[in-house]
Amino acid sequence: MNVLILTGAGISAESGIPTFRDANGLWEGHAVEEVATPQGFARNPELVQEFYNQRRRALLNPEIQPNAAHVALADFEREHVEKARGNFLLVTQNIDNLHQRAGSQNVLPMHGQLLQARCTYTEEVFDWTEDLGNDTPHPEDPDNDRMRGCLRPNVVWFGEMPIGLNRIEQAATSADLFIAIGTSGVVYPAAGIVAQTPPHCRRIEVNLDDTPASSAFDETIHGSASVEIPKLLDHFKAM
Repeated sequence: MNVLILTGAGISAESGIPTFRDANGLWEGHAVEEVATPQGFARNPELVQEFYNQRRRALLNPEIQPNAAHVALADFEREHVEKARGNFLLVTQNIDNLHQRAGSQNVLPMHGQLLQARCTYTEEVFDWTEDLGNDTPHPEDPDNDRMRGCLRPNVVWFGEMPIGLNRIEQAATSADLFIAIGTSGVVYPAAGIVAQTPPHCRRIEVNLDDTPASSAFDETIHGSASVEIPKLLDHFKAM
């Protein structure tokens, strides 16, 4: 059984990470165009850097920990792989590292990772836990003043290409089980993954409420991920 999992903001919200966008479409009081586009970064890099600095600091708070859903997914993957039951891929729209911290191995962060920085000149990616700013030295050339301030968050902004789309499509078209957890069903291309799965694939959505994509699923389970995912995965382990 080939398994494809998609997770969104809802699973991380249960660990205390805000879902960014509020009912008015603002991210922490900012328009998306201001803090989550290449154009916004070009106009006001200080604002964008500070926005993600705050998110990074919050993620590093010791109180932010993987919840029961993250742990259940990691445990399910480990057993699935050890028993050679088929392929497994966990695609996440989240930029935190909670899946990795819970023990998940086959994780594809399609929107990048907050605890990484990317050089705007070379596209090199570095693990990063500190603040970023216009005077941050390049980690491999710290004495070169021309390279100061060339780092940006390794996060996919609106208008940029998500990571690993070919790999995601391959996993979707061969999936026997697809579970979408805590996603809004409105952000593409993630919202279109369910349409790439084959007719025989069992499609399950786990969310607090219905989403615009709910009709594409065979089953929608309403409830918190930390409660519903362990139960659901225990069911498939027993099969």
